[in-house]
Amino acid sequence: MHPSHVIRGRASQLLAGRRIVIGVSGSIAAIELPKIIRELIRHGADVRAVMSPEAARLVTPETLEFATGHPPVTQLTGNVEHVTLLGPGPERADLLLIAPATANTISKIAHGIDDTPVTSCASVALGGGVPMLIAPAMHSHMGVNPAVLENLEKLRGWGVEIVSGASVEGEEKIASPEEVASAVLHRLGSGPWKGRSVIVIGGAARESIDEVRSVTNESSGTTAVALANQAFYRGAEVELWAGALQVTVPPWIPATRWRSVADLLELARRRRTALAAASAVLVPAALSDFTLERRPGKIPSRDHETLTLALRRAPKVLPELRRLAPPPTRLVAFKLEPGRSEAELEELGRLLARESGADWVVANDVAVMGAAQTTALVLPPSGGRHWIRGPKSEFAGKLLDDIGRELANVATSPAPPVHRPRRTARHRARTH
Repeated sequence: MHPSHVIRGRASQLLAGRRIVIGVSGSIAAIELPKIIRELIRHGADVRAVMSPEAARLVTPETLEFATGHPPVTQLTGNVEHVTLLGPGPERADLLLIAPATANTISKIAHGIDDTPVTSCASVALGGGVPMLIAPAMHSHMGVNPAVLENLEKLRGWGVEIVSGASVEGEEKIASPEEVASAVLHRLGSGPWKGRSVIVIGGAARESIDEVRSVTNESSGTTAVALANQAFYRGAEVELWAGALQVTVPPWIPATRWRSVADLLELARRRRTALAAASAVLVPAALSDFTLERRPGKIPSRDHETLTLALRRAPKVLPELRRLAPPPTRLVAFKLEPGRSEAELEELGRLLARESGADWVVANDVAVMGAAQTTALVLPPSGGRHWIRGPKSEFAGKLLDDIGRELANVATSPAPPVHRPRRTARHRARTH
C-alpha cells in the first residue's frame, strides 16, 4: 500500500472523491509542496501534480510522486495531459491549485500565455470553469510590483482565489499547509452550508472588578473555534465573536472580540442585520450569570484584608439573540452542568430551549471543559435526542452535519397549503 493511502481521510472525508490538480512553478517554496499535498490527502482528496521545468530543478518528480501516489506531469505529450486532467470528461479535476505561484507564472496566466504544463493547465481550467486557487510565493519587492498586483487583481476578477501567506524576512511566503487546505475545503464545500452565513459566539465572558481584575467563567474556546473551522470547511461564510480564548483563532476565520456580557449584547445589537441574515448562530460561549460595578483604578490590596464583591444578575444573552435573529435563523444554545444524570441533563436542556427560544440545545458536563474529547447530548427542535462523542473537531463537524440536514429538509419541504375563505357572491358584491 502506498503511504498516501495510509493517511487518506485521517482529518476528515470532506474531500473524499474530489480530484485536485496542483500546479508547481519554480519557486524555492516548492519544497513545501509535500506538506501541502499530504494535508489535502488527510481530508480525503486525490491529488495529481503538474510541474513546470523550473519547478523540477527545485523538487524532484520522485518527491511529488511519493507525496501524491501518482507520477507527476512534467511535460505535455500526445496524451494531452492538460485537457485530460482539466477538460471535459470523467477524468476532469474538481479544482486547480497552483502552489507555489511565482510572479512569472501569475503574469503568464493573466495574459493567456501557455508555455509550461502549469500555464497550459491554467488556460484549460479558466476556459472550462474549473475552480482555481493560487498560492503566491516570491520576494516581497516582486509581490508589490504594480504589474504583479494588477495581474493578481485581474485573476480575482476572473474568479480565481488568491491564498496569501505571511511576509517574512523580505519574502512573500507561501501560505501554510493548513491555510491552503482550508481554502481548498471552503472553495469545494458543498451541501447545506455552502454559501450560508454562520456566526459562532465563543470564549469566556470577563466581568471587571477594577481596571486589572475580573470575574470570569472557565472556557478554553476550543469548541467555538472548532465549530467556526468546520463551518468554514463546509463552505459557509463564518464569523467568530470571541470572548477570552485559550486557543488560537486560525487566520482564515474573521474574529470580532468582546469582553463582558454587556459588550456582547452591544455587539449583537450593533450587528443585528448580520444576526438576522445568518442561517445559524451557535453559542458555546461561557457567559456570566452575574456581573458587578467596575471600580476605578486598581483596588489596593494592602488596604484590604478582605474584599466583598456585590454581584448582581447579568442580563440573559440567548433571549436577546433570539429577538434579534428570529426564525428561520437557527439558534443553537449550549448548556454546561456539573454532575448531572442523563435525564437531568436532558430536562435542563429542554428548559433552556423553552426559556431562550433556542432551536437546538447541546448539553454536557463540566468535565469536557479544556479536554480534547467531548461527550454531548444533542436536543434537536423536532424532538428526540442523541449523543455525539469524540474529539472536539469531530464533534463540531457531526453537529453541523446534523443541523445542516435539518436546514436542508426545511428548505426542500413543500410549503403548507394556504386555506382561503371561499368568496361567495355576497362577499364579491361587498368588495367591488
